[in-house]
Amino acid sequence: MERTYIRDVFNKNPGDEVSISGWVHETRALGKVRFLLLKDATGMIQVVDVKDNSEFEKMNQSRENAISIQGKLVKSKQAPGGMEINPTKIEQISIAEQPLPIDVTDYSKTELPKRIDYRFLDTRRKETLAIFKVRSSIYRHIVDFFANNEFTIITTPKITTIGLESGAESFVVNYFDKKAVLAQSPQFYKQMFTVGGMERVMEIGAVYRAEKSHTTRHLTEFTGVDFEIGFIKDENDVMDVIENMFKYVIEKVKQERKEELELLKIELKIPKKIPRIPMPELKKMLAKKGKKLTADDDLDSESEKLIGEYILQEFGEEFVFVTEYPIKVRPFYHMRNENKQTRSFDLLWRGVEIATGAQREHRLDILQKQAKEKGVAIPKIYEDIFRYGAIPHGGVGFGLDRITQRMLNLDNTREAVLLPRDVERLTP
Repeated sequence: MERTYIRDVFNKNPGDEVSISGWVHETRALGKVRFLLLKDATGMIQVVDVKDNSEFEKMNQSRENAISIQGKLVKSKQAPGGMEINPTKIEQISIAEQPLPIDVTDYSKTELPKRIDYRFLDTRRKETLAIFKVRSSIYRHIVDFFANNEFTIITTPKITTIGLESGAESFVVNYFDKKAVLAQSPQFYKQMFTVGGMERVMEIGAVYRAEKSHTTRHLTEFTGVDFEIGFIKDENDVMDVIENMFKYVIEKVKQERKEELELLKIELKIPKKIPRIPMPELKKMLAKKGKKLTADDDLDSESEKLIGEYILQEFGEEFVFVTEYPIKVRPFYHMRNENKQTRSFDLLWRGVEIATGAQREHRLDILQKQAKEKGVAIPKIYEDIFRYGAIPHGGVGFGLDRITQRMLNLDNTREAVLLPRDVERLTP
């Protein structure tokens, strides 16, 4: 008999014969009756058998054993979903060694590091599985949004010499007896092909940062979502795309992952209009709350949190674009405005930064001047893309992991990554 996913069993009728496969979640005995909860990637169902049935002894399974069951569907008010199975055949596929290294039924009984050590078991938990189903939907709808808006989806090298000159926060690798680095960002390549005639490009790919940061927000390898657009008027054109992207993605995830969001107790709010507020204005607000920053200071995590609370209270929005960052805290390639600030921004979601973007400086003479001011030597390969008809352009970089973490209100970004990499973790 052909296998049926557990989710689809509940669309069938009482008395129908079905065949299901999955892992044993739990078993219990009540007198001459045995109960078994079986789960697969789509859901969970109760199996019930009585002592005079030939399959009764096979119901005595250990947690996480892999089994197949054939049987008849029966209506039951007590069973999850209102339907259960009376087995006619139980087949053992694989026996799980006991005791299990992590608790796959209670989220609170195993610390996150050990759950990651045994991630292949952790993902059998419905809550963990829900996180990655939501993440999968975020990924897919981001791609759909850009494809629907005439972006060319590109893939760029992750082994490169861009960034080798400084070596800061770069992983240096031996490339056939030559030095190379793992890419910190695809920005150089995005700019290359935006001015190279593609005009609108995006990429989702691995990004590497050799930061010795021990926080719940930072990883040494993360999945970047990057886009670049050409012939822009200013940085607002970039923010327009970002705002439309989040409206689209959140709406689609709400529709597609309703069950998972309910399980995780998440109610998503689609932004109506994301405020765009210059940093100098927000620093005045922060000063009133006792957080005093100088004109050249960047925002720290406490400042971002206070801004998030202020935006929710004053605008009823969870997102905010913080614009006009000081020249001192932004790289040389960010264009500057008439206020002697940069045409750059960060996007905060509920008080946490999830993206940094800007209009790039495309005029080579000004780019060279700003690099000199910052004490940066520009590689010739980077200068060259501005020599042959460079156009006004801008872009942004997100972290897919942090987007997922903020959407699901997770305590640690590592919860949103299947196999995270940080300062201490290189396995599994």
